[in-house]
Amino acid sequence: MEKRTISFSPPDITELEINEVAEALRSGWITTGPRTKMLECRLAAYFETGKTDIDCTSREAIAKYSQKVVCLNSATAAEELNLRILGVGPGDEVIVPAYSYTASASAAIHCGATVVFVDIQKDGDPDTHCPEMDYDALEAAITEKTKAIIPVDLGGIVCDYDRIFEVVERKKDLFNPMISDGTPLSDLSSAIQRGLGCVAVVSDCAHSLGASRVVSRTGEGKIVPTRRYCGRIAHFSSFSFHAVKNYTTAEGGASTWCLPSSVYDEGVTDAQIYKFYQLLSLHGQNKDALAKTKVGAWEYDIIGPWYKCNMTDIMAAIGLRQLDRYLCLLDRRVEMMAKYDAACDALGISHMVHHVEGMDSSNHLYLIRVPGIDVEQRNLIIEKMAECGVSTNVHYKPMPMMTAYKESSGGIGLYPNAYDYYKNLITLPFHTLLSDEDVEYVCETLKEVVSEVC
Repeated sequence: MEKRTISFSPPDITELEINEVAEALRSGWITTGPRTKMLECRLAAYFETGKTDIDCTSREAIAKYSQKVVCLNSATAAEELNLRILGVGPGDEVIVPAYSYTASASAAIHCGATVVFVDIQKDGDPDTHCPEMDYDALEAAITEKTKAIIPVDLGGIVCDYDRIFEVVERKKDLFNPMISDGTPLSDLSSAIQRGLGCVAVVSDCAHSLGASRVVSRTGEGKIVPTRRYCGRIAHFSSFSFHAVKNYTTAEGGASTWCLPSSVYDEGVTDAQIYKFYQLLSLHGQNKDALAKTKVGAWEYDIIGPWYKCNMTDIMAAIGLRQLDRYLCLLDRRVEMMAKYDAACDALGISHMVHHVEGMDSSNHLYLIRVPGIDVEQRNLIIEKMAECGVSTNVHYKPMPMMTAYKESSGGIGLYPNAYDYYKNLITLPFHTLLSDEDVEYVCETLKEVVSEVC
């Protein structure tokens, strides 16, 4: 085939997004404002229903969906604020799979907590082949200091949350809720922990916007087996809208929560939770720029010396129009995936399975594992694919191999399943700017290169 140039993961931006950004610029309101608030409502509706076309302008819709999602400048900020709302801090432990990107762990470290890594299942989940954490190892890692577990929906494949919540339930006698220091944020965190009465499930949904799973347990408690979308499963969830994701706001992310009635019985309200996300994301300032535009409303207070990670209306403008297109983008990914699946199956190459009974992925990454090769051969395949014009990647190099985590984790030798998964893994280009001809070229190039190297 004639040589092509295949980028790994460019953003899919159309004139719809460009025009909305231009309108935001012309409006004179470019920081956090009406577009950000509308995006929050529409995302809340999407998490609840799986639909992106719900009218969120009516009084009823605003009452139902506002103050349920917080848009921020990154998923890392979203995860960190989730942990800070929960009250995670020095002396606490947070359990993280060894196989993930650094943000899954660094957010907990920013809060002063200790990260406890656990290995993944051998060769990943038996149905999806996703590198999910070893749930027996997870259970063994929970101690009296554990405050949160961070499951990772890697590639958009939804973790086995029923198993995770079962583990949390069995270990609830070890849980010690924090005692408030008397400050308003600490009061909120303490009430949430008392209401939970167990280790919190704080999901890293960076890849899984729009993914869903039939579950019997959620952050709200036991339910009749029901399909839930990510964002309405874990106690807290964080999403990424980075440029390489299925859905983008250039940079950006969002936090949301799903809590049991026992938390609200402690006097906690969604409005109160939302308020503290706003405070934490804007220097602890009790009025944002939009609120200060009201007549005579210039004066404000600083509640705490906090952070700066709010989303702007320029970013939200991209997100609003991306959301209009999102379900079609997901469908296109399914079409491309079928071609990759067929090619990998013919070559005897293992790949993640994004759709199984009871679970539908967001189809974010296409991970393959070439049997019988080592790291050097894997890297040679990547180099030769690049020479043919096909950009690939590796998701991920396990965190215990990284300088930042080698010492605290005890080294990769303690996580043999993570290393074995990594050593022969390649991520193929998988994005909605690929044509059918591009996908065919990737498949043919993979076939030729693997035949040459192996």
